[in-house]
Amino acid sequence: MVIRKFQSADLSQIMDIWLASNISAHPFVDQSYWIDHRSMVRDALLKAEVLVAVDGPTVLGFAGLQDDYLAGLFVKDGFRDQGIGTQLLGAVKKSHPSFTLSVYGKNSLAVQFYQRQDLEIIHRQIDETGNVEYIMRWDKG
Repeated sequence: MVIRKFQSADLSQIMDIWLASNISAHPFVDQSYWIDHRSMVRDALLKAEVLVAVDGPTVLGFAGLQDDYLAGLFVKDGFRDQGIGTQLLGAVKKSHPSFTLSVYGKNSLAVQFYQRQDLEIIHRQIDETGNVEYIMRWDKG
């Protein structure tokens, strides 16, 4: 596996991972929310800093950043719990001395993952879906 910068040929696989991951990790959000936001996210990804984890031509995961905001970290179904997310987050930490992200409170696996990676909850809020969202932060120690 290699982590590299996004290439336009990655976009289709990234969008498939984004949609499938959001639907499976967020059963408390209606699927139509993710489907309705697909084109907006695709446009945002094209303007963002995106790192991809690849094995040959296959995208296994990606991290998308807008300045110092980690807008998303996703790993393809069937490849989770293999260190891919940890390696992607490590690459983000190397290039960003601090960053924030948002994660649903009900997504306990993601919250626990980020806490193990030394991120801390700095704020709680209700997002547009009506769910509690945590704002988490990492600062280089």
